[in-house]
Amino acid sequence: MPKLVGINHIALEVGNLDEALAFWESIFGPLELRGRMSGMAFIDMGDQFIALAQGRTQPPDQARHFGLVVDDKEAVRSRLAELGVPVTGRGLDFNDPWGNQIQIVDYRDVQFTKTDEVLQAMDLKHLEKSDRALDELRAKGVAV
Repeated sequence: MPKLVGINHIALEVGNLDEALAFWESIFGPLELRGRMSGMAFIDMGDQFIALAQGRTQPPDQARHFGLVVDDKEAVRSRLAELGVPVTGRGLDFNDPWGNQIQIVDYRDVQFTKTDEVLQAMDLKHLEKSDRALDELRAKGVAV
């Protein structure tokens, strides 16, 4: 049987590609794009990416969401407050202008792990996992 390995990318429908890129940049600063073509842009995240596709065809998300891993969750919270972007849910969830629901999680607090080489390339070598995340990884036999 094949095994699930991970997620390569997430694709989001947006109403306007330039406005969507400006929205993401307003939160996360200058973006590195893997590429851009007619109606699509690909935001690089080291060994993964987010694909933005122009043309929203569905209503705003209610429960459907994805967890976006960041290096500093509280910095994102502060930036969203500065921009007046409402935070919903019990953690740090918000919707983009087209209704895509995004849940922010801190790299230090989750099992998700990048290789040392990817962290180095992304200038994130300083990130350390929390004791709780390390305990969870040890319980699975994937950390010492």
